[in-house]
Amino acid sequence: MLTSVAEAPRRERPAYRNFRVAVARVERLSPTFVNVTFTGDDLADFGTAGLDQRVKVVLPLAANGFGSFPDGEDWYTQWRELPGDERNPFRTYTVRAVRPEQREVDIVFASHGDTGPASAWAARATPGDEIVLIGPDEFGPARTLGIDWRPGDVDTLLLAGDETATPAICAILESLPADATGAAFLEVPEADDRLDVRAPAGVEVRWLARGAGHESDGAEVEHGAHLAPAVRDWVVRHLADLGVARAGDDESAAALAAAERADLPDTPLWDVPEGHSLDGACYAWLAGEASVITGLRRFLVREAGLDRRQVAFMGYWRRGRAELE
Repeated sequence: MLTSVAEAPRRERPAYRNFRVAVARVERLSPTFVNVTFTGDDLADFGTAGLDQRVKVVLPLAANGFGSFPDGEDWYTQWRELPGDERNPFRTYTVRAVRPEQREVDIVFASHGDTGPASAWAARATPGDEIVLIGPDEFGPARTLGIDWRPGDVDTLLLAGDETATPAICAILESLPADATGAAFLEVPEADDRLDVRAPAGVEVRWLARGAGHESDGAEVEHGAHLAPAVRDWVVRHLADLGVARAGDDESAAALAAAERADLPDTPLWDVPEGHSLDGACYAWLAGEASVITGLRRFLVREAGLDRRQVAFMGYWRRGRAELE
């Protein structure tokens, strides 16, 4: 028996797929941050869930651009099978804004010279440059895949991260309800890296600049030098008032220690509560350099008394290592 076209099952759309786009505009937001607006007809279907949803920015090869980059849903497997000189490099970013009607997507890049392929590309990007974004399909059944912001019913929110997490934190802040309370700490290289962001009146937004990059004695200011003490001070002053126990929960601390022992040197650190976090006094979202964020997570669980399931932890990068691909 033949199946009519009307009766044929609809092919399920993928959660993530390739979008071939071009640079529309480049705007320098600060000494560190560059906003690149991408355009393309296919972006009418780009996912709009927002928050901290991750996407891949695939960069062109000098020899053939994207001539060898696979287009299918199983692009990653096919990419891994390519010879090394035919593999396009890619990096993970957070979308800052999506405008389906205008077929536009904004991604904010943190510039750090030519030390990384994405930073080097963004520094030289001009309108018309072609790129591939691997992002969510708005009409796919899993359009929210890649979102790690999952607060439960909590009294206060804590967000903390460095410049690599700044676009995600800004997007999350602008999504919060008007009655949200808490604090966001963003450590950035320069004082002029403070970006315009809309946050509820009850959420304190604190920008922490590492300065010119060196201490008075010439030593480099490390990531987390301002972020870690600022978060610790806020937690000590605010969470006690919300009834969070100062002594860490033994079971949660033991689970955290086991997770840390399982972390391998060559793998990114990532620990996000399944589904929504536990309801309670606080939900913490931490992202940035892995060792800094690990220390903050350890403090929140072992010393501040938060349950591990109330802390979303994402090591976006590891000092001395490029992003694993």
